[in-house]
Amino acid sequence: MRQLTRRMAAENWVFSRPVFDIDANGVGHAVYSAQGPDRTYSLVAFAHDLPPEQRSDRVIAEAWDATFALFDGVPTKDDIQRLSRNVPLQEAGRVSESELSLSRANRSVRLWAHVVDRLAAGQQPDLAQIYKVGYLMRTTAVYGSGKFGAADREKIADRPEVSGPFQAEMLSVYLTRIFVRDLVQHMAKAKGGAQTAQLDPNIARWLGIGNSTGLGMAPFIVNHPILFNNWIMAREEAIARVRSVETATDAEVTMFREVFERSKLSISWWLSEHPTQIEKLVALNADLDAIAAHLDQTDLTRIQPWEHLIQWSQTALGEEGQELLASLILEPYSELVDGLSSCMADGNSAAFAVDGAMPVNQVRELIRTSFGWALDLDWNAAEHCARAWYVSEEKLEPRLGERFDEPIADYEQPLAPARDAARAFDALDNWSGKAPVAEFLLRHPEHRHTVRRAQMSRVAPYGEIRDNTIGAEVMPIDMLRAKLSFFGATHFDPRSDRWVRICMYAGAPYPEELGPNNADLWVYPELAQ
Repeated sequence: MRQLTRRMAAENWVFSRPVFDIDANGVGHAVYSAQGPDRTYSLVAFAHDLPPEQRSDRVIAEAWDATFALFDGVPTKDDIQRLSRNVPLQEAGRVSESELSLSRANRSVRLWAHVVDRLAAGQQPDLAQIYKVGYLMRTTAVYGSGKFGAADREKIADRPEVSGPFQAEMLSVYLTRIFVRDLVQHMAKAKGGAQTAQLDPNIARWLGIGNSTGLGMAPFIVNHPILFNNWIMAREEAIARVRSVETATDAEVTMFREVFERSKLSISWWLSEHPTQIEKLVALNADLDAIAAHLDQTDLTRIQPWEHLIQWSQTALGEEGQELLASLILEPYSELVDGLSSCMADGNSAAFAVDGAMPVNQVRELIRTSFGWALDLDWNAAEHCARAWYVSEEKLEPRLGERFDEPIADYEQPLAPARDAARAFDALDNWSGKAPVAEFLLRHPEHRHTVRRAQMSRVAPYGEIRDNTIGAEVMPIDMLRAKLSFFGATHFDPRSDRWVRICMYAGAPYPEELGPNNADLWVYPELAQ
């Protein structure tokens, strides 16, 4: 998200709303266009009057409060007519190569009603309620990369503005946020007439777009090892660069301390009803207190201040606090780290072929490097293979079931790379170490995917999850959080260990406010003066 807002500000993108045809019941369509240096992209939004009993965040839902498509260019009336027959149907419809993404969203019913009622009465909404929820609508899917007829990734991969991972989808969400703000104002005006208040921009800024994400996101990390490696590697390189800074200037220290204080305010708004996340928030707040106390006694202008700070955190803080601190030290050093965003895409996976000439011994060593922790596990023991991933026929969603309690083994998805690596490693032990692995794969094609992943690890050392994805103790929520954090999500609220609600773009400037001075650090709320 911040990569996109930085680019839009630096390139002076121009935003417009050529169409806003929505009636007093909140039904109709609108078009929001974003014009960059070379191309224009348009969000085509459809607003619906959805009965409460039809509102559902499940993938199998058939109706939503709003549906969207990101159009490549500016749509004609014929394009809008075509989209109006398909976009509201989502999976049941079909879009074309002119569309880059397909999405839908539902209202946060109580906050939506609160904002409409307050504005209609000539009053501003309660900020405390906005901080608590964070969004007026939440998306339940943002599909791209060829889904349901949309343009394949290859069509846009060489365009600078959307060449980074998920930039088209992030643009869709950014434009959706503008639409939601305009729609709630429109609905308030329809109810309150002339007395209706205009939503205060300082309040509107803290209305993001929610997202409800379940297990469908977890397999993505397993299935895209090079892409995930590139994300982790970019972050690790950024941290290493900052840790190696010899001395920090007064301005850099001041900025770090300010961002830390602002992050404390942001975290104070996080609320959750899930016991595990409640414990993590308690631990994180304790870490914040420890960091604050340490900073009060630490001179950050001494030699290698960030290296000393990170080393201190590794024994003084829990995982949540350590990761927060590692992120915060990057903020004063945009010149050092922002360029790494160009390294986060993956243009290699599709063309990555197995090197059949590689000796068996080398393949075994690659497997040992990535999965050494898994090779000595007893994969016949129930606790190590207790779960199985499958796709629910009824819900059409990935599920994680109990292997020994449910009849799901025959439908298992290939999402256990550690177990498969251990099996391939054992099978390779029966072959000559000097033999080409192609001979092995001719006899054992079932291990081809493991050999391919092992060979990928030469360019993707961070590509594998160092955890058992089918073990009794697996926490899928950790995989969801990892991916969503790279998107730039905030306000994490896990509803179980398998699905989470988050917020996107809360605090971000709207187009009329967007500029170089506020395009990057908007994720941290400004402190009251």
